[in-house]
Amino acid sequence: MNNKKTNSKGNFFSRKQFELLIVCVTTGFIIGYSYNQAKDNRESSAINSQLFEQEDSYREELIEQQERNKELTEEASALQEKIRKYEKQFASSEKDYKQLVEQAEDLRLILGDLNSEGKGIRITLQDGDYDPKSVNPNDYIVHESHVFKLLNELKISGAQAIAINGQRIMANSYIRCNGPVITIDGKQHPAPFVIEAVGDSSTLSASLNLSGGVVDQLLNDNIVVSLEENQKLIMPNVKIES
Repeated sequence: MNNKKTNSKGNFFSRKQFELLIVCVTTGFIIGYSYNQAKDNRESSAINSQLFEQEDSYREELIEQQERNKELTEEASALQEKIRKYEKQFASSEKDYKQLVEQAEDLRLILGDLNSEGKGIRITLQDGDYDPKSVNPNDYIVHESHVFKLLNELKISGAQAIAINGQRIMANSYIRCNGPVITIDGKQHPAPFVIEAVGDSSTLSASLNLSGGVVDQLLNDNIVVSLEENQKLIMPNVKIES
């Protein structure tokens, strides 16, 4: 009789332990599943945040490019309108024929419709020497802002035609900086950037070398600048790809 009571008691505690084991295993599974689910949610949230930031950056870049394209389109339209006005004036008065033809030729040179050949200047822009004290490499590399400064000064000084690394610059050309290279109308060009301008060498050179002018500004930005005058330059017209 005593033996039966002992066995029954032993079986009772074994069932209790088994039930406790089941509860522990189930609880552990729930905790592990919840942890993994929370981890996945955190990782998904981080990825979504990165994608949102990247998308926002692309959107801002697209807006800037659209605004730049709008400005260039308006500039090209204004130049075309000037050509039409000159042609109308020519039709009504033969007295100014020669002057109007020359001005029309200059405008077509700017637009890249004609070949350009003549003397001018050649400017080379190179990245500055590596400075271990500078933590930002942008402090000594050529950016599109440097190129824009030079192009604007050349146009103001009467350059008839301009090319960068052999690529003709049109009135509506767009230039972007992508790290160590610049993109001109969709074509990439690495440094150094050789900028050629057809026109009066002395006038173009003097405008660039004014005290506090473009060359001084480039040198202050640690850009290496070299300038050659009286260079015989040949620039083909711009071929529009269909």
